[in-house]
Amino acid sequence: MPPRLPKKLAQLPFSLGALAPQLITPTPVSIRTFGIRSLNPPKNSPYNAGPDLPVLKSTPAAALERKANTLPLRTGALAVKKGMTAIFDPESGKRIPCTVLQLDRVQVVAHKTIAVHGYNAVQIGAGWKHPTNVRKSLLGHFSGQGVSAKRHVFEFRVKDESGLLPVGELVHADWFQEGQFVDARSNTKGKGFAGVMKRHGFHGQDRSHGVSLTHRSLGSAGPSQGGGSRVYPGKKMAGNMGNEQNTVQNLKVLKVDRENGLVLVHGAVSGPKGCIIRIQDAIKKPWPTIVEPTEATQATEASA
Repeated sequence: MPPRLPKKLAQLPFSLGALAPQLITPTPVSIRTFGIRSLNPPKNSPYNAGPDLPVLKSTPAAALERKANTLPLRTGALAVKKGMTAIFDPESGKRIPCTVLQLDRVQVVAHKTIAVHGYNAVQIGAGWKHPTNVRKSLLGHFSGQGVSAKRHVFEFRVKDESGLLPVGELVHADWFQEGQFVDARSNTKGKGFAGVMKRHGFHGQDRSHGVSLTHRSLGSAGPSQGGGSRVYPGKKMAGNMGNEQNTVQNLKVLKVDRENGLVLVHGAVSGPKGCIIRIQDAIKKPWPTIVEPTEATQATEASA
């Protein structure tokens, strides 16, 4: 049924002519000339756009092209941190602290290519592990590549396919040259659950003026109403300290011992004794000059 008007409205006289001017004439609309302006209006950044700058693309090929200048030309190696020592430099007469790294049966396990995986990388294994202690999926991977089971396996990104070593080739200590620079990646020492003074360097609270049993605590964790009455993400608080990956860049190689598999680098490397270290050519230094071995050198090594 169609809707019916109430009795009061139905009894009123209705004429379309009286309402026609009101329906046709538009009512004036006031336009606001004021409003709330942003305190931080967006600004055009002169660093991301320009006539001479390339247009950033989000394709995988464009990402690989942007990383081409920062990817090493060759693979790195896995080493075990044996400790620290010092050597004497007769030229400068200074005592140079250094870290001793040892390569233990470092071997190429597999390849990663752009056609199959989307990037170029060399999978390196080090150490030895009994096959009964290796899960079947990883054991099948080793057997399929024709290499023995490894205790540690990591990947090293390379620029192009020319840096992919043959599968099964051993990487010795003389893969790095004396005088070149390397980057060392490792996990820092785990400190367990630590407070804010040890973890972030807070100075603590007063030892007087009413402070009771909270001398080493952080105090207030969040602002009041103006800050949303909440704790901001990333707030420095007590928690697990250490056991995080850390990269020490531009370490100079001081000594190389191929027979014992030792590489001595200048300075300290993160991690405790016995941890695994990933060393690769430094990306912020010139690439080392690789000297290809001659046939006579190869024959001498084969006879030895």
